[in-house]
Amino acid sequence: PYYERVRALLDDEGERFITVRESKTEQPNFFIRDLDNDTLTQLTNFAHPYPAFKGVTKEQLRYKRDDGVELSGTLYLPPGYDVTQGPLPVLMWAYPLEYKDKAVASQVRESPYEFTYIGYWGPMPYLAKGIAVFDDPKMPIVGIDGSEPNDNFRKQLVSSAQAAVDVLVKKGIADKNNIAIAGHSYGAFMVANLLAHSDLFKTGIARSGAYNRTLTPFGFQGEERDFWQAQSVYANMSPFFHAEKIDEPMLMIHGQEDPNSGTFPMQSERMYAALKGLGKDARLVMLPYEAHGYRARKSLLHVLWEQEQWLDKYLLSDSVEEPVNVTTEQVAEPIPIAEQ
Repeated sequence: PYYERVRALLDDEGERFITVRESKTEQPNFFIRDLDNDTLTQLTNFAHPYPAFKGVTKEQLRYKRDDGVELSGTLYLPPGYDVTQGPLPVLMWAYPLEYKDKAVASQVRESPYEFTYIGYWGPMPYLAKGIAVFDDPKMPIVGIDGSEPNDNFRKQLVSSAQAAVDVLVKKGIADKNNIAIAGHSYGAFMVANLLAHSDLFKTGIARSGAYNRTLTPFGFQGEERDFWQAQSVYANMSPFFHAEKIDEPMLMIHGQEDPNSGTFPMQSERMYAALKGLGKDARLVMLPYEAHGYRARKSLLHVLWEQEQWLDKYLLSDSVEEPVNVTTEQVAEPIPIAEQ
């Protein structure tokens, strides 16, 4: 049960080479593999990078959505959890991709034997709070009978999310009423669409997203048609056009200096204004000096703090208090983390 790949050859015949080898519970280390002598010799013995997460369990789930497209995702469970203890709150982190073919959309791109990495960027830290993580459940948008993938974007997106929710509930891991959805960039766009067009999730976290596709009129992501060739597609896919349907609280985070033409900061500012004008429960955090991805240590710590506070309030409790909203002006000079 290992994931192993070649890093360097040690002879011209390719009989001796260095590999990196890992498993779900064993961190990557370097080995020498000798095919002539059928031996494997360990070169390094790196310590576990995060001992507190040693008990995290990992499972690759495979399931189907209602149109037969095969999907997959990686489920992580907190240390010491057993399904007999009942369902857990779940954080789902995803990113949609477009395909022309169902078979290609169904391919599994990850090894089930990769080591469990805990990084600041995605959902993994929240395992420490007793939240189950369903990471990268596939959200393929497939062209049907010669049509463009985005012609059926909303229907396929909701169908993929429904299949992911169903498999978690069937396994006894999740309560269908206690699941959060999160994503970055096009994943944030996905979050807003799922909150607008389904009732599958209790809350959402959307980072550095775009919400009004008429502001990217010459194409976006895998969409090759411009706005004037596919106006209805641009409108149907834009959660800004359907903001009145969003009934769940949404946290939005954005770099104040985002130079990405598809996700200018105005996208989050206008979406936030729409949600608040409609009386919706939303919070916008603009990160000073940050681009599409966030780099400064204070920014990253603040993002982690914002997400944790949001999940504490809207996933781990039944509180419905009105959130304090942070605008661009309020965070122009960031508050030191310790004072928050």
